[in-house]
Amino acid sequence: MTTNTAPPRVLTVAGSDSGGGAGIQADLKAMLALGVHGMSVITAVTAQNSLGVQGYWELPADAVRAQYRSVVDDIGVQAIKTGMLASIELVETVSGLLADAPAPVVVDPVGVSKHGDALLAAEAVATVRERLLPVATLVTPNLHEVTQLTGRTVTDESGMLDAAKALHELGPRWVLVKGGHLEGEAADLLLGPAGETHWYRAPRHDNRHTHGTGCTLASAIAAQLAKGQDMPEAVSNAKAYVTGAIAHGFALGSGIGPVDHFWRQR
Repeated sequence: MTTNTAPPRVLTVAGSDSGGGAGIQADLKAMLALGVHGMSVITAVTAQNSLGVQGYWELPADAVRAQYRSVVDDIGVQAIKTGMLASIELVETVSGLLADAPAPVVVDPVGVSKHGDALLAAEAVATVRERLLPVATLVTPNLHEVTQLTGRTVTDESGMLDAAKALHELGPRWVLVKGGHLEGEAADLLLGPAGETHWYRAPRHDNRHTHGTGCTLASAIAAQLAKGQDMPEAVSNAKAYVTGAIAHGFALGSGIGPVDHFWRQR
């Protein structure tokens, strides 16, 4: 009998999506598709489907802390990804845990769902800025989240660099500003140490079934980092994976369907 070597391990700290398209469920699917072992710390449970978020319930901070310590102290991690944190208390709890994280931390600063439903208390935004972003290796805001975190409204690609610089000043080592809400091709901007910049471009697919895109991209980047890729390469490969997942997104329920995490395997 032989013992197989474990694949790279990635931990997601996020909320559960009962519809399976975003959150913990999307994270674990993306991690599996990209060849890493996904593990989870659940921060909140949502009642959610293709039409929106009908409600959510936070887990106690002690439960979040215990899940994290159980995984990190025994199994270990090569990358960590955060998503929905919901409240000031949970943002503070997770930020404290990540202050001495043993691996790169990818922060998806989830503020609202694809349907526009709030997933972060308004009063917690300042805590994300002050406590969570400084412990992030990478932060991956969309343009709505850029406005929420910096007060800046980005209307074109020229504004993405200024927004990335404003976010970089808040403490993360790298910033990926996602331009998916702009017209034209899907362009994202990565800003790193010493002003290093990389643009990533992909064709925009005529498919409205894009639920879980942000969660999936952040998880894909974390998976690539866990496999030893540097940040620009990890973002490039994750972007290619998510672009295909969007192209293959499928209808589910009566509203917005999910991206297809297993499009390559199919």
